[in-house]
Amino acid sequence: MNHIERRDAQMPYISDASVMEEQKKCRKILQRLNTVDRSDFEEINKIVKELLGKSENAFINPPFYCDYGSHIEVGKNFFANYNCTIIDVAKVKIGDNCQFAPNVAIYTAGHPVHPESRNTMYEYGIEVTIGDNVWIGGNTVIVPGVHIGSNTVIGAGSVVTKDIPDWVVAAGNPCRVIRKITEEDRKFYYKDREFDEESWNEIQRMTQK
Repeated sequence: MNHIERRDAQMPYISDASVMEEQKKCRKILQRLNTVDRSDFEEINKIVKELLGKSENAFINPPFYCDYGSHIEVGKNFFANYNCTIIDVAKVKIGDNCQFAPNVAIYTAGHPVHPESRNTMYEYGIEVTIGDNVWIGGNTVIVPGVHIGSNTVIGAGSVVTKDIPDWVVAAGNPCRVIRKITEEDRKFYYKDREFDEESWNEIQRMTQK
């Protein structure tokens, strides 16, 4: 197997010339994204579409950093705020309606623990998956192999080292489940602050099935 095949099989691989050639293509797109007029939303959308390929209504606030772009799969209405980093050596699969606050980092890449093995330049990538309707708080780090369930909120400053289930609020270093999200949460927008009548009526109208 060549090193691209080994990388894509989540096996140990070396970033040889063929691997770096793929990264060069991504970096050229990122250079355009990260230097574009920040008020030109149409051009940002165009570049994001080129970077991620298949995507529907995805928007990324520059600057943004990744290794390949083509290894990132996003669902509908993906949003990443400023200074997001996704080291997409392996696949990063993100569901519909996911939102990332500033400074979110997802790492699929890793290196051997033992220095002699590490110094051979072998590394690896293990995929990360995120469900639908997930909100990732600012300065969160997600490490290789993690799965985050749908309808979950990850609190700011978390380091997510293990899988997190559906429908929970989780936070901390290491990230852990704090509580379930329930129907009681529907009327609140921040802690104990309820939506006002005007916004609540609009929410009800928008969410009627």
